[in-house]
Amino acid sequence: MKIDRVRAFMTRDGNRPRVIVAIDTDAGLTGWGECYNHGPDRALPPILDYLADFLIGQDPRRIEYLIQYLLQQSRFPPGALGLAAISAIDHCLWDISAKALDVPVYMLLGGHVRDRVRVYAGIYTAPDPQAASDTMDMLHQDWGFNAFKLSPYRIDIHAHRWGEVLRTSADYFRALREKADQRYEMAFDAHAKIFEPRLAAQLGNALAPYDPMFFEEPIRPENYEAWGELNRSLDCVLATGESLYSRFEFLRLLQVGGCDIIQPDICVVGGLLEMRKIAAIAEAYYVTIAPHNPMGPLATAVNLHFCAAQPNFKILEYRLPNKDVLDPGRAEMVGETMGDAHYVVDPYLPRDGHLELRPDRAGWGVEIDESRLAGDQYVRWQRKVPVRPDGSTGFA
Repeated sequence: MKIDRVRAFMTRDGNRPRVIVAIDTDAGLTGWGECYNHGPDRALPPILDYLADFLIGQDPRRIEYLIQYLLQQSRFPPGALGLAAISAIDHCLWDISAKALDVPVYMLLGGHVRDRVRVYAGIYTAPDPQAASDTMDMLHQDWGFNAFKLSPYRIDIHAHRWGEVLRTSADYFRALREKADQRYEMAFDAHAKIFEPRLAAQLGNALAPYDPMFFEEPIRPENYEAWGELNRSLDCVLATGESLYSRFEFLRLLQVGGCDIIQPDICVVGGLLEMRKIAAIAEAYYVTIAPHNPMGPLATAVNLHFCAAQPNFKILEYRLPNKDVLDPGRAEMVGETMGDAHYVVDPYLPRDGHLELRPDRAGWGVEIDESRLAGDQYVRWQRKVPVRPDGSTGFA
């Protein structure tokens, strides 16, 4: 079996761009993968066209060989865009390899170590406690979710005294605990907005009395030693890793004791192959893995197979794929918890707060609607960069 061609599709998930990749073989098998949209997303198809020249005529089942070749032909380690492209190629190769044997991808990883994969829903903002509680109740009632992630910030962190930021955040979590079902787990994503580690520790410890599932990425990723110091000063579980790219970066983070949970993204680090290597290193440090997964339903399918086979897996980030899966009138309540992607015909949907495996389906276990990928559906999206009162910019 040989790779015949590589195709890249520029599509969208609501107001977010998505680049979906297909690799076709001379045996009639097609594998599918999804790139991360770091931006600039228009740069990804040309990168994929360039990488295709190294793949045409190769056996797609030689995954380790081909991914190493793509990494090594670049004199310097690839960055965000290069790895996003390689990630999608990796996904395609796994999909083809499993389809060739008529088995799910997780069976190529040693088989599943769990029968279903637990997921959490991101609410993303910090709505009033009653509204947040109502949304959690709806997601629990309809899909069985009992774990959620929110922002810890109730006020503009640049425009208010830091002590007031801490007070309002702590008051908010306390009010949530009083209103919400006590079975619910809640995590808080600080989104790398805080520059000073000591201030990040103060925020984490302000939330700690109310039992967060984890406190996510309060500071920037570059200084590993700062993460070690931060973790040692916290009274709650610390999670990070969505901004790191390889097992070498995660190794340094783990060597300094920089977190309790790692959050690599399978559409960022180079794909499933690299994700497994990262997770194995973390397992040796007794650290669990909760993959970063804000992308579309194809990325969720790829993550499900990784999570099914990974012993130190904890929980997976999840977005409902589109409003078609909801009862009428529910879309406004879920907000950013829901995507707007239709290129996967049969997305994985939660049941009792978990995604069920599909042992009777080969590859990723989903069907792609190529008619939905026809034509260029690019939509420009960019992060809102905060501006401080003095006119300087903060971290997005």
